[in-house]
Amino acid sequence: MSLNSQNSKTSLSNQETKSDFFAEIVGSNLQFFSAQCWQWDNFPKFGSLVQAQSDKRIIIGCVTQIETGSIDPMRSPFPYQKTEAELMAEQPQIFEFLRTIFNVQIVGYIDESQNKINYHLAPTPCKIHSFVKECSSELFALFFQEPLYVHILFAALNQSCNLDELLLAILNNLATKKLLTQAMLDEFCQTFSLLTGNDYRRLKLFLRRIEQIAK
Repeated sequence: MSLNSQNSKTSLSNQETKSDFFAEIVGSNLQFFSAQCWQWDNFPKFGSLVQAQSDKRIIIGCVTQIETGSIDPMRSPFPYQKTEAELMAEQPQIFEFLRTIFNVQIVGYIDESQNKINYHLAPTPCKIHSFVKECSSELFALFFQEPLYVHILFAALNQSCNLDELLLAILNNLATKKLLTQAMLDEFCQTFSLLTGNDYRRLKLFLRRIEQIAK
């Protein structure tokens, strides 16, 4: 999908000057990357769309997993039976040993020389230590106008137990931002049906859950 028709060239330029990065890539391959949040309690939502700048390419991905734990393998979080506020007042140092890492399935990229969204894997992985931020509202809306990202998610995650949950989270994010139109939903469901091999039982259960989001 071309970005020029949406005046996105200017929009993308503004993103670079007003970006709000919150994480850094610590693991990367062609299909996904993992990033560590700079603050353990500031992380993206499940199913949200994030981006990373790698050379002259913007890599776009969907958050598939989030995990918070101890930085030190020899120190594990201990249940103190106190609220976070109480712990911050009495033992603030324990939060210094926490980190949050999230995994991102790559679903597309923008090559700056072409200035369009490509709904497939980039030819090279993200560089380690690249910064990560949430996609702008403009890019978010433009990206989800096409259901082509669903193909990548099915190819990569169809054997994973959380694929349907991820797709529902994406639809819920779209609905929350008032971007989920009936036409978009119909096209999404057609794509879902084809990719599941017209699995009637799975499709019926999935559509029943979608009804709660689309209301």
